[in-house]
Amino acid sequence: MADRKVSEMAHLMRRAGFGATRDELSDLVDQGYEATVDALLNPASDERIPDDLIRRYHPSQSAMMDRGSTAANWLYRMISTKAPLHEKTALFWHGIFATGYPKVMHGKLIADQVKMFRSHGLGSFKTLLVELSRDPAMILWLDNKDNHKDSINENYGRELLELFSMGVGNYTEEDVKECAKAFTGWTIENEEYMSIKANNDSIWPYGRLAGRFEFLNEDHDDGNREFLGNSGHLEGNDIIDIICAHPATSRFISRHLYNFFVADEPQVPAWPHTPPKDPEAINILSNAYFESDYNIGHMLKVLFTSDFFRSEESWYQKVKSPAELVAGVSRLTCEFTSPSRAIEDRNLQMTVMGQELINPPSVEGWHTGSEWLNTGTVVERINFSAEQLGDTSKPGVQTMINNIVLQNSGVTSPEHIVDSCLDQLGGYSVSNLTRSSVVDMASKLGNLSIDNGQTDQTTKDKLGQILAVLASVPEFQRG
Repeated sequence: MADRKVSEMAHLMRRAGFGATRDELSDLVDQGYEATVDALLNPASDERIPDDLIRRYHPSQSAMMDRGSTAANWLYRMISTKAPLHEKTALFWHGIFATGYPKVMHGKLIADQVKMFRSHGLGSFKTLLVELSRDPAMILWLDNKDNHKDSINENYGRELLELFSMGVGNYTEEDVKECAKAFTGWTIENEEYMSIKANNDSIWPYGRLAGRFEFLNEDHDDGNREFLGNSGHLEGNDIIDIICAHPATSRFISRHLYNFFVADEPQVPAWPHTPPKDPEAINILSNAYFESDYNIGHMLKVLFTSDFFRSEESWYQKVKSPAELVAGVSRLTCEFTSPSRAIEDRNLQMTVMGQELINPPSVEGWHTGSEWLNTGTVVERINFSAEQLGDTSKPGVQTMINNIVLQNSGVTSPEHIVDSCLDQLGGYSVSNLTRSSVVDMASKLGNLSIDNGQTDQTTKDKLGQILAVLASVPEFQRG
């Protein structure tokens, strides 16, 4: 089995990013766990190929009008980024502030929203909510463009309280109305004109016009209001201040962080009447929320360095989302060190597994955990993982096989080979039953001859088969 420090680092990189190769894990172990957490939170830079060059290679992604090209572009970022926690956090917020293409009808607007998550997702939750309230995609998605002082639309105000910050049971219907009034006039510049142009696609091939936030004072209800026990001349920013200071918000966000980064919880609608798996962990995160003035990055630092996260009991307690699985496997195969049209295929495969980026199924986002798995999606997940990691032509798979060969000499036992494969896949540990089953399969492949760091293609192909089988086991399919 893999070294404890390697396995712990692999656990961190799967949760705080999209996994890491074995060679990367060795470098990170040398760097140290706490230093790695700090580097994830504060990367020196994202040394990926600039977006303008990527879009030259993928012309369809320049306008990002449709959802396929926009999602593929983001998937490529997940695979190629040198700042994985920023990308993982953007995915986290996309699942909470779920904004879908069919209503927005503009991939670039949602891409800009994701960019905002990338920029502000690890900072102040207060700042993030302000930016969200000003975001053109969200204004379209939850109808705040139709929220007027003489005719309020409660959609954004309701979801801001119910799904984005506090959760059901912590506010009244009057609070929803007062919240909606505070955000009247928060709209999109020249929205009517842009909607007509977008619907007609009359500005092709340059893409639909991007939206810009605009505050219309003449359409804003500037009266006094009562909100969550506070009264006065409360504007949108004041409403967000009150929300962020509420204890229910700290617990709601803490539970979301635990569910996404630590262990699968029941779905959000069950939270009002289902206690968290680890109440003490939620208390720790809630305290971190207040002691840092609502800073998400600080909360994650507390989370990643906590005993409840680092404990082996939290390992493999999350089913990888399709995006996490596809991005993680693709980072292992090292197929996308530069832009490739194959990213379109990976995006389609991810969609078939049940997750279409920028197109969540509802305002609740995706249901997670075991709900990612059904008779159809499990087959797709296993076939994808096995096909990719069993392909000995992939550069990353070649590296894994070469490392296994270099580490062994002579006719090596199936047990040893299976353990080496698990290590190369990223420091995985599996149950005794799983290991014995894979060892039995490996033994039926015949002798695996390795002599002085050399072997033939037949043995390499057999090693590829073992890697493919291990990519299908429950531990690999979990984060």
